[in-house]
Parts: sequence; C-alpha cells; structure tokens
Amino acid sequence: MCRSLEHLPITCLERAKELKARFGSFLLKQELNVMGHLQKTDKLTAEDRQKWSFHELLAHKEGLCSFTTFLASEYSEENIAFYLACEDYRSTKSSSKLCAKARKIYEEFIASDAPREVNLDHETRNITLKNMEQPTPSCFSLAQSKIYTLMEKDCYPRFLKSTVYQELITQHVG
Repeated sequence: MCRSLEHLPITCLERAKELKARFGSFLLKQELNVMGHLQKTDKLTAEDRQKWSFHELLAHKEGLCSFTTFLASEYSEENIAFYLACEDYRSTKSSSKLCAKARKIYEEFIASDAPREVNLDHETRNITLKNMEQPTPSCFSLAQSKIYTLMEKDCYPRFLKSTVYQELITQHVG
C-alpha cells in the first residue's frame, strides 16, 4: 500500500528532487535538439556568461540548459517548456499542423486540468482559448509573453543567486 510522502526520510525526498531535476533537464535537452534550439556551440568565457541578459541566456544552449535545471529544482520547469513549445509552434509553416499543435499546447499547459499548467490570469486564458478558434502562429503570443515576463522578473533574479548559475559562470571553457 502507498504511504504518504511525510513518512519518507528527508534524504529520500531530497534525492527524488535532485533526480527529477536531472531527468527533466535531460528530457528538455532532447526536446531542444529536436526543435533545433541547441545548434549554437560558441565557446564562452566566464565574463561572457556574467554579462548575459535574460534574452541572451535563453538564446544560448548552456544558459538555457542551466536555467532549465534551475527551474526544475524549483518545480517550475513547465514555464520554460511552455515558452519553448510556443517558439516551436510559431515556427510551424504548415497550417494543417497548427490546429493539432495548438490543441496539444493548450491541453498540456493552459487548460485548468493541464498536467503542466502554467500560471496565467483568467483573462489571458480566455483570450488564448478564443484565439484557438482560428489558430494562427500568434495565437499563444499573449500567454507566452506573460510567462516570459514571469520568468524574467521572478525566476531569473533567483537564478542569478543560485548555485546552478555559479556553476555556469565557473565552468571551464573547452
């Protein structure tokens, strides 16, 4: 019979959190390779990494992977997953695929019972649902913008103080 989490030793819970973060980071790396976001292989110095803006962080594979690992450790990796899914959706050329992809993104991230529900206000959810009646490449733009701002204003400052960021800065190049 299944016991509640409170009966598990703290070390087990910490180890499970660590494994979840590592596994989530690995899965995201695989998704990013498929979507083409990990094509940059520029070598960076520690100084370059320290100067990154939030936008630059997301544009570089090392930064994106580190930020994703950080979000996973905070149990909020759905934010970056949603952002990247929207980026992939916007680049979809086939109008026949837009509807299916839109439905998948909505059901995974926006619906009230979504398995990876992102934190959006009621008005944004309604606008996004209305946009899905006639899916266009920009139908998630408002929701994506809200999540981007949330990550930039809330998560990014904490990331800059985290050990994950410190490890990113001190990584040896080459």
